[in-house]
Amino acid sequence: MSRSWERMIERNQKQVNKRRKKEGKQALTAAGSKIEKFKGRSYFAPILLLLVAAFFIVVSQPWSDAYEQNATLFWLTVVAYVLLALVYFLRRPYLSIAKDALETRRFTGYKRLKPAEIRKIVQQPGYIIVETVKGGNWVFSRFKNLYPIEEMGERLREYAIAHKIEWEQRETVKAQSDKEKWTGK
Repeated sequence: MSRSWERMIERNQKQVNKRRKKEGKQALTAAGSKIEKFKGRSYFAPILLLLVAAFFIVVSQPWSDAYEQNATLFWLTVVAYVLLALVYFLRRPYLSIAKDALETRRFTGYKRLKPAEIRKIVQQPGYIIVETVKGGNWVFSRFKNLYPIEEMGERLREYAIAHKIEWEQRETVKAQSDKEKWTGK
C-alpha cells in the first residue's frame, strides 16, 4: 500500500472515530496499528545557545562607555538566541515505532525507515543505534537527549524480531588501547 493511501485511510479513520465518540460509541482501531512514541528532552543545544548569548554579552560589554554599536540590534540578537534555545528545549526529540516503520525528526525534517531499509539495531548501555542500509545511522542517546533507552530497547527488540532485522545487545563498550588502534592487533 502506498504511503499516500495509508494517510488517506488514517484521515478517514480519525473522522469516523470523532463521529463515533460524539455518539458515545467506542472508537474503531485497526489491529496492530498502535504507534508507540518515545520522547526525549533536548538540553544540550539549548545550553550551548544560552552560553553563546552570554558570551556575546560578556565580550561586547554593552554597559561600558566604549560600546559604539546599536544597542537595539545587539539585544535583539541576544533575545533571538534565547528564544531559539527555548524552541530547542520545547521541541522534544522522539522515536515513533509503528507497525511497519520507524519515524523521527531530524534537523532536515521528518525521517522514516521501513524494515527493508534497516540493516541492524544495536542496544548498548545508554545508546540505541539503528544502522541503515543507505545513509547515516540513527543514534538515540540517554546522555544527549534523555531518551528512555530500556523501554525503547524492549520495543525495538520486538520490532526487530517481527521484521527479521538483526538485533545486537552489547553489555559494555570495548575500549581499545592506543597500541591496538595503531597496530590493529
